[in-house]
Amino acid sequence: MKMHFHAALAFGLFLFACKGPETEAPIVLQASPEEVKQAEERLKTYAEITLSSDLEAGLAKEYKEMLPLLKEAAKLMDELFWIQAYGEKEPFLAQLTNPAVRRFAEINYGPWDRLNDNAPFIGMAGEKPAGANLYPPNMSKAEFDSLPDPKKTDLYTLIRRNSEGRLQAVPYSLAFEPQLKKAADLLNRAAGMCPDPSLADYLRKRAAAFLSNNYYESDLAWMRMKSNPVDLVIGPIETYEDKLYGYKAGFEAYVLIKDMEWSRKLERFTKLLPGLQAGLPVPAEFKPTISGEASEINAYDVVYYAGECNSGSKTIAINLPNDERIQQELGTRRLQLKNVIRAKFDKIMTPIAQELIDSTQWKHITFDAFFSTIMFHEVAHGLGVKEVVGKPGLLVRNALKEHASALEEGKADILGLYMIHQLHTMGEIEGNLQDYYVTFMAGIFRSVRFGAASAHGQANMMRFNYFLQQGAFQRSSTGKYTINMAKMEAAMKGLSALILTLQGQGDYEGVQRAFAEQGGIGSELQSDLDRLSKLGVPVDLVFKQD
Repeated sequence: MKMHFHAALAFGLFLFACKGPETEAPIVLQASPEEVKQAEERLKTYAEITLSSDLEAGLAKEYKEMLPLLKEAAKLMDELFWIQAYGEKEPFLAQLTNPAVRRFAEINYGPWDRLNDNAPFIGMAGEKPAGANLYPPNMSKAEFDSLPDPKKTDLYTLIRRNSEGRLQAVPYSLAFEPQLKKAADLLNRAAGMCPDPSLADYLRKRAAAFLSNNYYESDLAWMRMKSNPVDLVIGPIETYEDKLYGYKAGFEAYVLIKDMEWSRKLERFTKLLPGLQAGLPVPAEFKPTISGEASEINAYDVVYYAGECNSGSKTIAINLPNDERIQQELGTRRLQLKNVIRAKFDKIMTPIAQELIDSTQWKHITFDAFFSTIMFHEVAHGLGVKEVVGKPGLLVRNALKEHASALEEGKADILGLYMIHQLHTMGEIEGNLQDYYVTFMAGIFRSVRFGAASAHGQANMMRFNYFLQQGAFQRSSTGKYTINMAKMEAAMKGLSALILTLQGQGDYEGVQRAFAEQGGIGSELQSDLDRLSKLGVPVDLVFKQD
């Protein structure tokens, strides 16, 4: 029996109560000469930037002294995400003698190209398992579905085999105990020198959560922070890596410095959320009353990325916490990562627009519009429903399973544009409305290059194909796109209603059908995207960071 390296390793990762059957020795992964050449080419899809912030100079001494501790804790999240995505990092990388292959593997957290539909760039690795290393590689869905343990769908558990070969749910606090204890110690040390009481409280509660596997209280503490100039997002958070069920949260971290001036400009938008929810173009049952009083929109510079958010395409905005109980009670905080947004606009968005958008509409590609579409994407995550209508307790993410993340990203994208349109009509945001629409369209070309394996990429293709069918844009014979404002507005409202209804009904088959029919990249669009590659337009960023 041939066993892939990551699969063989997965059985031996957690020897405490999860030791599985004996397995044969793992194969050694080495790239062929052709694969080395391909890795060298694929590295060019990333533009390297140094991750830094001018805001750091203005921090008080205590905060500057905290930053190294927070970065050390973040590095532990990186280590844990490697295990979740593939297996142990160092034994894998030690096999890769070619520098380009090794670097590409570091960027992708394994031997699969995240911006190319997770295709293996080392052929011996085989296809990436849909459940990554979060489940046993030889587990069937039927076997999982028959497991009686209610913890099997818990965000913070791995599925492993016990000594008898049967499935069991293992809490992260046990599976990753050594790393989480170290991370907890670092956060407690940082809390001890922190001058802001609310940040110190959060750090202590997050440290406790690492050991208890209960993140609710620390999420509440994170929501209560208001005046802290330094912030930290850390722990198991998003479920993008789990493409088998969408149940398991991946470890990640961001070390952040708050831009106080920009944040003050954004404060007023959260007060408008209840009215925007009420105005959504769907029946009342699909837009329950929401609370926005604890919600915030703020701007930050990132000084460290780690784990899931650093794999493949880089996150540029955050909407948390994901706990639906807190969202319904307090809302969420939206963090716009301003220094990285600017880098993506300059190095990626601008050259994409110049190649694919008709020159008569170039003037409508602006940084302010790009920032706004990203910001309101995150705000829009808070709109719509969290539970399936008529089925109290059934969360939309559980009903839609592996499709939940992609549809949620699609909802946030289209409702973000819907909110911009509404706020512009209300006089709450300035500028030419066409700036937002044209920049939004150019943003589709940027995100769809992440590939269909990405939740954002799938969502973008569904939207692109829907807009195409509705005549929201025209493509010239030379491959230049012109946006039709009137038809774009109608398509925006129609797609908003469709996605909100699919979520509200928990329509798994409907979502599956929609992605099957509209989630692919057509040959015409692919030829346009290929032009960008030939011109050397990067797909995303990679960071130099301490």
